[in-house]
Amino acid sequence: MVGTLMLLLPTLGTNLFSTACRSEETPLYDLVIYGASSAGITAAVQAKRMGASVIVLEPSGRIGGLTTGGLGQTDIGKKAAIGGISREFYQRIRKHYENESNWHWENKASYRSGGQSRTTANEDTMWTFEPSAALKVMQDFVTEHNIPIIRNAKLDRTLLNDDATRVKGVVMQDATIRAFITEDQTHYRGRCFIDATYEGDLLAGAGVSYTVGRESAQVYDESLNGVQTRRGLHHQLKTGIDPYRVPGDPRSGLLPGIDETGPGVEQLGDHRVQAFCFRMCLTDQPANRLKISKPDGYDPVMYELLFRNFEAGEKVLPWSFSLMPNRKTDINNNRGVSTDLIGQSYQYPEASYEQREAIIEQHLHYQKGLLWTLANHPRVPLAMRQRVLQWGPCRDEFTSPDGWQRQLYVREARRMIGATVMTQNHCQGTRVAKQPVGLAAYTMDSHHVQRYVDNNGQVQNEGDVQVGGFLPYGIEYGSLTPQQNECDNLLVPVCLSASHIAFGSIRMEPVFMVLGQTSATAAIHAIREKQAVQNIDYEKLRSQLTQDKQVLRWSQSAPKSPLSTDPKTFAGIVLDDNQSDRSGFDSISQSNGPFLGSHYRHDSNAGKGIQDARFSFKIKKAGRYKLQIAWTPHANRATNVPITFTSSVGRQTFQLNQQKKPDESPFGTLGSFDLAPGVVTVEIRNANTDGYVILDGVRMVATSKTPTNQ
Repeated sequence: MVGTLMLLLPTLGTNLFSTACRSEETPLYDLVIYGASSAGITAAVQAKRMGASVIVLEPSGRIGGLTTGGLGQTDIGKKAAIGGISREFYQRIRKHYENESNWHWENKASYRSGGQSRTTANEDTMWTFEPSAALKVMQDFVTEHNIPIIRNAKLDRTLLNDDATRVKGVVMQDATIRAFITEDQTHYRGRCFIDATYEGDLLAGAGVSYTVGRESAQVYDESLNGVQTRRGLHHQLKTGIDPYRVPGDPRSGLLPGIDETGPGVEQLGDHRVQAFCFRMCLTDQPANRLKISKPDGYDPVMYELLFRNFEAGEKVLPWSFSLMPNRKTDINNNRGVSTDLIGQSYQYPEASYEQREAIIEQHLHYQKGLLWTLANHPRVPLAMRQRVLQWGPCRDEFTSPDGWQRQLYVREARRMIGATVMTQNHCQGTRVAKQPVGLAAYTMDSHHVQRYVDNNGQVQNEGDVQVGGFLPYGIEYGSLTPQQNECDNLLVPVCLSASHIAFGSIRMEPVFMVLGQTSATAAIHAIREKQAVQNIDYEKLRSQLTQDKQVLRWSQSAPKSPLSTDPKTFAGIVLDDNQSDRSGFDSISQSNGPFLGSHYRHDSNAGKGIQDARFSFKIKKAGRYKLQIAWTPHANRATNVPITFTSSVGRQTFQLNQQKKPDESPFGTLGSFDLAPGVVTVEIRNANTDGYVILDGVRMVATSKTPTNQ
C-alpha cells in the first residue's frame, strides 16, 4: 500500500476542534509516535514500510533511547527470539563493524566481545556496540525512510481542570485520542498513537489506567512480587555495616539513601521503583580519554557505605565491566554499593519535567562522584584506584563536554493496566499467550529498590530478584493496548501492561524494538479495518508480523541435558517438580545431576520460610510403600531440609541432608510405610535451612507386598 492510509476521522465538534487544532490546515497523520526510543524508531520504520504517514515527537534532543545512550552490552536471553526490524538493527551493527574504517582506536582483529553478547563467526548479527554506532544505525533508518522527527517536543502535561487524570496535551473525544499538543502549543492530529517513552506520559495523560511500584504477590498469584527481603542475597552489602553517620550512634542520623520507613511487609506491594543509573561509557585510550573530574559540591558522606563495605572485606571493584569496540566500556551496577542510586527513583515516574531533570542531575552527580571516588579516595584500596585511573569518559561519544550522556537508565516507571497483564506466570509458562505478538527471553530481573536497617541494626539492600531458567515466551497482544473503554487508538510497547516482576523480564531493548514494530503494524491494521486497536483481526496481524520476520512462538525445545533422566523409566508413582503445588522454588537449573526431567528447582538459598512445595499421591491398594525424594547433591546444599509426610499412618517429619548422595540416585529413601488406600502428601519446605534446598521430585514405589502397577 502506497501513500497515506485513507480512513477519515469522525467530524469533530466545534469546541473540541478549536481545542485540538489551530486550523483545518493542521496535518492529519496516520500514526503519531511519542518517543524516539528504540521502540519508537522501529515503529516509525514499520509504519513507513506499510505506506502510512507518521511523525515522531521526541521529548529530548537525541534519538534511540538507551540503545544509543550507553547500553551497548545488549541483554538478550535467547538471540533467536528476536526477529523483524529489531534483528535488522543488530545485523546493521554487525555490518558497521565489518568496515575497517569504523575501528578508530583499536584493530578489528584485537577486539574480543564477552558475556551474553558474545558474537560467533557464523552469526550475521552483533549485540555489543558503541553508543555512536547505534546512533548511526538509528539515524540511517530515519534517513532511508524519510521519517520526520521533532526533537525537544514535550507533551503539555498541564492537568485539565475538570479531570485530574488527564492533561491538556492529550485531546480526546470519548475514548479516542484526537490530537497531541506539545508545550509550545503545536498540535499534531493522528488516527492512531503510540506511547514509546520510558515514562508513559501519553498513556497517563489520556487517562489510561496504570500503576507505579510493586504489586503484592497475591494480586496476580505471583511469588516474586512485592517486598522481597528474604531474597536479598545478590548485590548485597557485607555483613555488619553500620547505618549511622557516626557508627553506633542512632542520634547522628542515618547515612544518605537509607529508607527509615523500610522495608515493609514481605510480599506486600509498595510505591518503590527499582534503582536507576547511567551506563558508563569509558575508555583507556589516552588520546580519546577525558580526565576523571571531581564534581562540584562533592560530599564524601554519599560514599560512606562504599568505604565501609571495602573496610568490611569487599575485594572487587563494584561494577559490571563489559568491553565495547574501540577500547570502550559499558559499565553497569554490580555489588552492594555501585552505580545504582538506590531509593532515589520513586518520584521520577510522576514527576514534572523540571523535577525529572533534577533527579537526572542527582544521579549524574552521584555517579561522577562515584567514579572520582574509586579513582582517588584514600579509603578505596590502592590497587582498585590504580585500575580505575586507567579509564575516563570518551571524547567522541556524547555531545556534552564532560563526556557523559544524559539518558538515564529508567528501568521501570509507569506500567499500564491494559486489556491483558503479563505476569510471572507468563514468564514461567504456566500461562501462555493466546495472541502472541513477539517473544521475551530474559530472566525476571529487578534491581534493588531500597536500603533499610534490619533487626540486627545492619544495612541491607532489598528488591533484587533474578530468576530465570525458562524458555522464551509469547507476549500477549492485549498487553500493548489499554482497556477499550479508556482509549481505543493507543498502543504502548514500552510501558506495557505487566506486573513489576514480569516487566523485569520484558524490559530489554531488543524486545522494545520488537514491540514497537508490532504496535505500528497493529495501529495500521486498526486504521484499515476501521476498528479499535483492541478489536483488530489477530489472524491478519499475525500474518503480517510473520511476513515481516517477527518471531511469535518459540519452537525449539529445551536442550536435553546428559544429566537428565526420564521420570517414566522408574517403577511406581513418580512426580516431577513441575507436578508439585509450589509457592516459590522459582529458580531452575541443570548444573548438577542426575535429575528428573528437563531440570530441577531450588530456592536460591533465599526466601527462607516462605518457599514450599506439596506433592499429592493417590494410593489405590493397601500395602507397603517406599517413600523417596530426588535431589542433586552438592557442598552448597542444605543439611536440614524439613519434609513432612502425611498418610493413613499419620503425620511424620524428616530432616534431609541434601549434601549427601541419594542411595538410589537420583532418589534417596526416607523410609517404608504400610499404607491404606487414600491420598498421601509430601511437603518440602525451606524454613530455617542452612543452604540451597533442591526440589526435583518424589517417588512412591510398592514393595513385594503390593502390586507395582499403581
